[in-house]
Amino acid sequence: MIKVSNVSHFYGDEKVLHDISVEIKEGEFVFLSGDSGSGKSTLLSILSTLLKPSSGELLVNSSSLNEIENLDKFRQENIGFVFQFHYLINYLSVYENIALACGNENKKDIKSLLEDLGILELSSRYPNEISGGQRQRVALARALINKPKIIFADEPTGSLDSKNSKIVYELLERAMKNGTTVVVASHDMQVKEHATQTLRMVDGKIQ
Repeated sequence: MIKVSNVSHFYGDEKVLHDISVEIKEGEFVFLSGDSGSGKSTLLSILSTLLKPSSGELLVNSSSLNEIENLDKFRQENIGFVFQFHYLINYLSVYENIALACGNENKKDIKSLLEDLGILELSSRYPNEISGGQRQRVALARALINKPKIIFADEPTGSLDSKNSKIVYELLERAMKNGTTVVVASHDMQVKEHATQTLRMVDGKIQ
C-alpha cells in the first residue's frame, strides 16, 4: 500500500528526517506518535504525497511518486485528508462543504454519510453555527465522501476535548474496518487504543 525507502528530508540546512524506511499495509490503522519537532508531521506529509522528500523513494499502491503524472487527480481518487483545523468554508453549509469536495457520482451518498457520523441534522447549518467537535466530524465526512483508499490525519483532535477526540478516533477506526487504510500523526496517546501499528518518531527517526 505505502512504502518509503531510505527517505531523508531537509528544511534548508536542517535535516528533519534521517534515512527512514517503513511499510504500511492495506487496511491498517497506523499511529505515528512523537513529541513536537520529532518529524512526524513531515513524514506524514511525505507519506500523503503533499511533500516530496529530499532523498529516498515513496511508493503508493506500487506507483512511485515520481511516476504519478497528475498528483491532484491521484489524491482525489485515492486519498482523504483530515487536519487539526477543519478548513471548512464558512459561507457554505455543511452539505455544500462536502459536496464541493466530491465527484457528482458520490453526492448521492452525502446524507447517508452524515447520518452515519451522527450529524445529518446539521446539513443545512454553517460551520460557525456548530461546535468544534461537530466541525471535525464534517471534515471527516469530507475526507470519506470519495471513498478513499487511504486517510491521513494530522493532529485531528488537537483542538478537541477528550469526549470528541474519542468520537473522531472511533469514526476513523470504523473507516479502517470498512477497508480504508488510516494513518494518524498525533501526540495524543488515545490513538493507540484504536491503532493496529504504532510508529514512534524521535529526532527524525523511527525508534
